[in-house]
Amino acid sequence: MRIRPATPAELPALQDVERAAGAPFRDFGMPEIADDEPPALDVLERFRRAGRCWVAVDEGDLPAAYLCAEPVDGAVHIEQVSVHPRAARRGVGRALLAHAAGRAREEGLTALTLTTFTDVPWNAPYYTRLGFRPLPEADLTPGLRAIRATEAAHGLDRWPRVCMRKAL
Repeated sequence: MRIRPATPAELPALQDVERAAGAPFRDFGMPEIADDEPPALDVLERFRRAGRCWVAVDEGDLPAAYLCAEPVDGAVHIEQVSVHPRAARRGVGRALLAHAAGRAREEGLTALTLTTFTDVPWNAPYYTRLGFRPLPEADLTPGLRAIRATEAAHGLDRWPRVCMRKAL
């Protein structure tokens, strides 16, 4: 799959990818996550306009996955990475993360960070295999603390979550 910047016309398709990627949470006993609305178009557009929304496209040049990120405290924070189930288990998420890491290095940033569910196999265990490490609460930067507070306010702490970091 090829990775490139998202176009404005593709943003609704990214919402569809998000919905499809969230469906497996239902079978994992997390229907609230499966039913959660994807990022709004204006949020996706903000990432896109900033040059921080990339898509992995299939042979028809249609988005099969996407990643949105932003700089947070000297790192690139992965705000969202979602892979449509039709493209799962093919290294697409890994490729998007590698692309974000390359961009971070170009900008002189030192790490990738993200927040994720600890007990979901395709979340924290997956990121651990890719070299991310859990950050102890005491090591969270002010920006990561703010992100975690926002997540908690949205009810995501109903399930165990963790901040993770991968040094570049």
